[in-house]
Amino acid sequence: MARKHERPEGKRILTDATARSASSDLPAFLARPKEAPVYYGFPIIEESSTDRWRFGAISAFTDDPAGCTSGDGFVVAPDGSRAGIVWEVGNFETHEICAPDTDRWGVYSVAFPRAVRSVSDLVECFRAVLPELKRIHGRVTRTPG
Repeated sequence: MARKHERPEGKRILTDATARSASSDLPAFLARPKEAPVYYGFPIIEESSTDRWRFGAISAFTDDPAGCTSGDGFVVAPDGSRAGIVWEVGNFETHEICAPDTDRWGVYSVAFPRAVRSVSDLVECFRAVLPELKRIHGRVTRTPG
């Protein structure tokens, strides 16, 4: 049974300061250049690189001193393809929120094992869900993870 994800209110959005916008009036994530991939304009957390898989953050994950318990991000596969990630601390099965389309191999709700207070926490939590994301990617794209 799918979990209903309640979206956090008031989370700060992270942006990639080096991303080039297609509009002088809008940030890159709202006006991505034609050739840019989905989720362009949000930062990729390079410390998360594991077997050439990387996590990109959309919502801030270090703002709460008690630990962040939910957030939004994306995963970049070694082939460059991307999927959206809605994460929450808990113990539940990964499930699809949005089906794959031409831009991404879907959006998935995943359970992080604990609250995130730092980049190293985020990296550990990403690595905990990475095996399942690799399986999904392989199934959806029909390529080995």
